[in-house]
Amino acid sequence: MRPMRPASGSTRGRTRHLGSIGWGWTSRFRRLPPRLFHALYRDIRDTMRLNQLIDARASQSALVGVVLIVVFGLALSACDLFNGDFLDRSSRGAVSEQVLTNKQGGIETVLIAAYSALNQNRKADFTGSIGGGAAWESAQDNWVYGTVAGGEAYKGSESGDQGVILTIAQMQHDPSVGYFNTKWKALFEGISRANDVLSLLPKADVSEATRTRMEAEARFLRAHFYFDLKRNFGNVPWISDTTDNFNQPNTGENAPNIWSKIEEDFQFAKNNLPNTPSAVGRAYRWAAQAYLGKTYLYREKWDQALTEFEEVIQSGNNAKGQPFQLTTAYQDMFNPATENNTGSVFAIQNTGPDGSGQIGNSRGGSVLNYPHGGASPFICCGFFQPSQWFVNAFRVNDQGRPLNISAEDPRSTGTSVKSDQGIAADAPFSLGSQTLDPRLEWSVGRRGAPYLDWGPHPGNLWIREQSSGGPYSPKKHVYRRAQRDQFGADNAWGATGSAVNYEVIRFADVLLMAAEAKAELGQGDLGLSYVNRVRNRAGNPESKVTNDLNKEFATAVVDSESEMLATSPSQYDWVVRTDRQSTFVFLGGDPGTIDNWNEYVLPDYDVQPYSSFSGKHASMTSCAGELRIASSPTTIGSRWRARVPETTSPGGTSPRTKTRSFPFRSARST
Repeated sequence: MRPMRPASGSTRGRTRHLGSIGWGWTSRFRRLPPRLFHALYRDIRDTMRLNQLIDARASQSALVGVVLIVVFGLALSACDLFNGDFLDRSSRGAVSEQVLTNKQGGIETVLIAAYSALNQNRKADFTGSIGGGAAWESAQDNWVYGTVAGGEAYKGSESGDQGVILTIAQMQHDPSVGYFNTKWKALFEGISRANDVLSLLPKADVSEATRTRMEAEARFLRAHFYFDLKRNFGNVPWISDTTDNFNQPNTGENAPNIWSKIEEDFQFAKNNLPNTPSAVGRAYRWAAQAYLGKTYLYREKWDQALTEFEEVIQSGNNAKGQPFQLTTAYQDMFNPATENNTGSVFAIQNTGPDGSGQIGNSRGGSVLNYPHGGASPFICCGFFQPSQWFVNAFRVNDQGRPLNISAEDPRSTGTSVKSDQGIAADAPFSLGSQTLDPRLEWSVGRRGAPYLDWGPHPGNLWIREQSSGGPYSPKKHVYRRAQRDQFGADNAWGATGSAVNYEVIRFADVLLMAAEAKAELGQGDLGLSYVNRVRNRAGNPESKVTNDLNKEFATAVVDSESEMLATSPSQYDWVVRTDRQSTFVFLGGDPGTIDNWNEYVLPDYDVQPYSSFSGKHASMTSCAGELRIASSPTTIGSRWRARVPETTSPGGTSPRTKTRSFPFRSARST
């Protein structure tokens, strides 16, 4: 049977091949038997396909060779075209070292980033820390690690909320606690940024004077961060701008003396910074000198510390060039409208709302620390509540001096300051008749006393859980009601940022530290005059809280309701606040007439200077504004020692008011 030939144009059954053989070749074998014909056909077909495959691969190999030669040639041309930098291009979104060093503006940007680390916030987050955790875990004022752990405040809120803070306060912590990791990393982030400045400066296209000044600023900041690390953790490795191996020891014989390194940085800053900075918030000579003296004090180098403090006291000026002096009113130190005043040596600058809905540059570490409850204007979250032990420090005797109940611990014994602990908000309550240091009312919010200009503190209505945190609210970081739009920063979930600066060193601190050094050295009046300067300011009429703030608030409430109801001022005959007549109830008539208000009666306030100290080893109470002189040599880890706090405030204004070992060892160690 004759094989079928494919139709014209069809490829079915056709074998493509190299050469000119067509379908005519079959005519030569058409007389063969069919079986032999088909076997021969298959052999010829397979042979032709094999030849095609071999030829095709040979062609492909030749083509690949040509392509490789071309690509190699282009690569050589590209390397020549880009001067050998083609493989070393900077990643997009990154700023090159050349850009950062070719003009002063570039290196200045790196320095500003180091300053930005002072407030510890992760700027584009409403609760974030630059240490990776929450903002309060690395708060600039150390409220967790200092004030709560030291006993001046309770954790607050509810018992189960942020329970790790309670374990820290009870000294039951261990290295697995995430809070410590956040604090450690946040401070080393600041150190890293300062080191970046120092490593870039030698290459920066700036004048020598500018280079020296910027080095001094960076070293001041590095010393500040290391100081905080040292007093919190004790064993700290030294990482500088010249460190290549970051696996540095922090224990044993090879561990560096961090205190001496800190002293060197502050000394360089003191010697090379201007007397007045280019802007408030930046490092300057007098801030560096005060910090250097404080570092000496921690190491009990009394002579050197006193030398630094005396020069600051006699000749120093603040960041605005104004000579240091105590403000007339104590509370001006904690008011964003009056800060950066003559009483401020160095403060971390915080700002109010920036429209982002985040904590930004506000006092983000305190976002949890506002009165909490349905009646609270702050919404969140009821943490950081002053303790009764702290409040008792403000008791005074008939001479207006701290009540000396026990030389061992004057705050824990005797009759406590009256509180509304366990008393319902609608139950009658009075403030009591004890005479108190007036600084209490600027440091602690308590029922009946004016809470700045927010009106009288309403007690339990602003407390989240009295059984957990007690009856008091923090105050020094809180902005005024009249300042809310300017200095308060509500964020996405209600917690509040504040523009109140954190005073790292105040002029009052310098006076009191100088007094401590004098007492330890047995010099002159043992620091009596410096302590009395602080106490005299506290006794100024301007430093005492009055019911005027309560009246102003209540009148404002009446006026506001009157406008809303379109009523006449003379028709006020309804209750402004009902608290069984223990807050304010308007009785009718002119709202400015004091007699028409039923008000809390504030206690007497008194604070008087000392007439004398009886000697170096006199036993004095360690209370608000009091000098306690150690009766025996101080040992590391002891709770009480020679010191001169003005107040150990819940606002963290006196960071070195205790030597209780935390987290790992004494704040003072050599």
